[in-house]
Amino acid sequence: MTDLMKWFDTRRSPMDVIERLFEGDVGASAIRVEEMVEGNTLVVRAELPGIDPEKDVDVTVADGVLSIKAERQEKKEQKDKDSYRSEFRYGSFVRRIPLPSGVKEGDVTASYKDGLLEVRAPIPDQGPGAGASKIPISRG
Repeated sequence: MTDLMKWFDTRRSPMDVIERLFEGDVGASAIRVEEMVEGNTLVVRAELPGIDPEKDVDVTVADGVLSIKAERQEKKEQKDKDSYRSEFRYGSFVRRIPLPSGVKEGDVTASYKDGLLEVRAPIPDQGPGAGASKIPISRG
């Protein structure tokens, strides 16, 4: 298993586990993401339907963490002959994803199409010696 794959498998924080426990109850309002590694690029796709990415989405990288913040405002109106019904659904949502070490903020890109936000973060080549190194044991 490569160092990158080890990072991908073991990087979940306790907070991520807690957030995932509650996703079932608030699935309609949470930001759902899928993460994958394509070559040397981490690709994060987030479902954000019905959102204007220029006004309602903020993507930032700080301290090795990708943050996706979105604000949703929906209004549904139903007008009938003798009645009127209006529903509002709104809220702010944040999803934080740890990045591999060495990812540079200026290299991260984001695009939005058909309700899907895609963030790409090139992962620097760690070189052959960047993984775990064996520590010699001396006898004394």
